[in-house]
Amino acid sequence: MRETAVMIFAAGFGTRMRHLTQDRPKPLVPVAGRPLIDHALTLVHAVSPDRIVANLHYLPHMLETHLAGTGVQTVTETGAILETGGGLKSALPMLGTGPVFTVNPDAIWTGANPLQALRDAWDPAQMDALLMCVPLAQTVGYAGQGDFALGDDGRLHRGQGTVYGGVQIIKTARLAKIEEASFSLNLLWDLMLQDGRLFGLMHQGRWCDVGHPEGVALAEEMIAADV
Repeated sequence: MRETAVMIFAAGFGTRMRHLTQDRPKPLVPVAGRPLIDHALTLVHAVSPDRIVANLHYLPHMLETHLAGTGVQTVTETGAILETGGGLKSALPMLGTGPVFTVNPDAIWTGANPLQALRDAWDPAQMDALLMCVPLAQTVGYAGQGDFALGDDGRLHRGQGTVYGGVQIIKTARLAKIEEASFSLNLLWDLMLQDGRLFGLMHQGRWCDVGHPEGVALAEEMIAADV
């Protein structure tokens, strides 16, 4: 990747976090003394990106203030939530035309930096997206059965056993084929699945879902155990 652009999805309401997001957006919920978005930015800054963009919606002024001076450009969504696909599509003028890292900040990682691991494994000749995945046994605070199955050739298929951790590299050209303003990136992944161009990479550390209140304490325990 000659240039590196990163999109941080920070526009959600955080309704699953209940009382923790009554007075702040979810990315500002603290874990181990630092807001979630700061944990994400530590991973992001380690790969020295050329551009970082975060989309905002709920209580955007708080995030704008927090992100001032960090090198993060912000775009505030008004009206309906655009979801991940719509949010990425609307931010393309700021991100450029090349592949983009996308990051969901409501997770905590241990082990190797997932962005660097993705960059090292990225092969644009055969991949339209490379998703960082986590085996169920290495997840914390996650109660589902997974999002995908990972083939021996690295290609993803819809199934169980592997969780998408919320970090990926993705080509954005196909976004132009989706007419809706608000949509999930699952629509884009489905197009890539049809062509066998959606790939996954297994994370070697642990991963904690902090999309619910109980996840905060679980993430702090995981961080402490990794020290």
